[in-house]
Amino acid sequence: MINSLQYQFFPRSVGTTLFLSGVIQCFENKFEQFTSAYHNLPSNAVLELIKADLEQIGFVVEAGKKDIEKIKVPVLFGINNKIDKYFNADAVSKDGSIVIEVEAGRAVDNNQFLKDIFQASMMHGVDYLVVAVRNDYRGSNDFEKVFRFLETMYISNRIVLPLKGILVIGY
Repeated sequence: MINSLQYQFFPRSVGTTLFLSGVIQCFENKFEQFTSAYHNLPSNAVLELIKADLEQIGFVVEAGKKDIEKIKVPVLFGINNKIDKYFNADAVSKDGSIVIEVEAGRAVDNNQFLKDIFQASMMHGVDYLVVAVRNDYRGSNDFEKVFRFLETMYISNRIVLPLKGILVIGY
């Protein structure tokens, strides 16, 4: 059982940016309150715990599950610059370049992390995705599984994403 915050930035040939280090710090600040080694919190509860810290460093964070409380990141624009398609995000930097998705049980079992990667890749102006997953989910290490998947994708170089990078955080 892992009882420490883990993170890895991809591509591995590039380190995290100063701003992404701030995101990591937000998770570290409250880690003991949501570590999957001792807690079984849903993703929304984890997001709520780090919300104030994320807002303090310049993120807009989802306020709730009602449509007006969600963060809509544009994907397609139509006539008169009207947003024709958008995807929701858990949090987004005020400049729109970083999207954060916090996952719990569905991260690997339902391939939610893959959907997060796809959606972030389609979002207008997004350069970085931060996806947080549990270190321990029903005895399985979701962080390790996502890490291995991304490592394989980046090393094989068969799929090239439009993102500058993906930060995976294991809690």
